[in-house]
Amino acid sequence: ELKINYQSMGSGAGVKQVVRGVVDFGGSDIGMTPEEIDEAKHGAMMLPMTAGAVVLAYNLPDLDPPLRLRRQTYTDILLGKITRWRAPEIAADNPDANFPDLPITVVHRADGSGATAVLTAHLAAISPEWDRRIGVGKNVDWPRTGRFVGTKGNDGMTNQIMLVAGAFGYLDYSFAANNEVGMAMLENRAGNFIRPTNTSAEASLGTADMPDDFRLFITDPEGADSYPVVTYTWLLPLQTYKDPLKAKAMEIFIEYGLNEGQDVAPRLGYAPLPQAVRERVAAAADQISPDYELTLRPREAP
Repeated sequence: ELKINYQSMGSGAGVKQVVRGVVDFGGSDIGMTPEEIDEAKHGAMMLPMTAGAVVLAYNLPDLDPPLRLRRQTYTDILLGKITRWRAPEIAADNPDANFPDLPITVVHRADGSGATAVLTAHLAAISPEWDRRIGVGKNVDWPRTGRFVGTKGNDGMTNQIMLVAGAFGYLDYSFAANNEVGMAMLENRAGNFIRPTNTSAEASLGTADMPDDFRLFITDPEGADSYPVVTYTWLLPLQTYKDPLKAKAMEIFIEYGLNEGQDVAPRLGYAPLPQAVRERVAAAADQISPDYELTLRPREAP
């Protein structure tokens, strides 16, 4: 029996613990920089295990149909330039919707977050103003205009968005879907409004080739059906384990993630890996322990 103790603490804190060598593995939506990998006490690997969307979530219970936002509109909301739901820019994106006369409360992460890094990388890719004023990172200085509220973790984000009428923030798709939080349809690079789903996330993953080091960040995917804000999620095992039993256990854990884990991923709100990526991750992970041979089995039909 293999027991795993995993604590959700945000990508920033998790990566720091991997670097310091105080955990046996980590997980992150943004991975590790080459410098962090070099600094890691016991070395580290970046192995993509699943993928998913980062959604723009909102609390407008009576809104029908679902919120649609053009690229400029959602960027301007997050820049604090659009501050009320009845703004003409939002109305233009949603001609059939009736919005409440409420201020927009932007909820953002107050801790180091992979979701923040993914979203800000996308915004910097599509908006020179965002790139200049805010930039990219697990932590950023959010605008001081408008109503901005910081909170910790996906759970904190979900709770805050659900509690505050007129709230607007960002979440991993799995958290938004499992809590039935409203999710905006976003304009993608092709000019289409795309609903966040596992299918639209998978469409985005297919637009770019995975490099040898597995460091792939798709900041503005091409494709008519691609959702615009997506990320792989990486497991961060150590390069070397002093305890051979831990090395073997880690490889067994990864084997589970690449087999059963891929089958259950869609039900949990995540996209399975493309088959070619899955095979390459298996080959890399099989180097962790000389005492175990990692085996891939055919995936179950969806």
